[in-house]
Amino acid sequence: MFNARPKSLDVSKVTAAVAVSTALVLSPFAFAQEHGKDAVATQEITGEVVDMMCYIDHGAAGEKHAACAAKCIKGGGPVGIKSAEKTYLIIGEHKPMNDELAQYAAKTITVKGKVAERDGISLIENAEIVKK
Repeated sequence: MFNARPKSLDVSKVTAAVAVSTALVLSPFAFAQEHGKDAVATQEITGEVVDMMCYIDHGAAGEKHAACAAKCIKGGGPVGIKSAEKTYLIIGEHKPMNDELAQYAAKTITVKGKVAERDGISLIENAEIVKK
């Protein structure tokens, strides 16, 4: 049989639904703030282009390692820049820059990008080559 009487509104269910909806709408903004939390303003970093696999594993750098570094970078290995202060992993705009950087293996260049650090790892992201 059809009941013409309206059901009562469960306030706790409505409150929970509103809270979940609000959280879903605002979560991308919270993520965006968290994503850049430890980042520093755009900086220019000058140093030697290194392939991170050989450099971290056995300290390989410099002109004697240039051919190997170029091969590793062209092959898709992680690439970095070794400045006087520290070594940074280099990432383009959320993608590798290996094709652009392989030709500069063991050479000193300047890149500009957003610097971030976490757990002892330094990163330059959205990097672009400034000086070759």
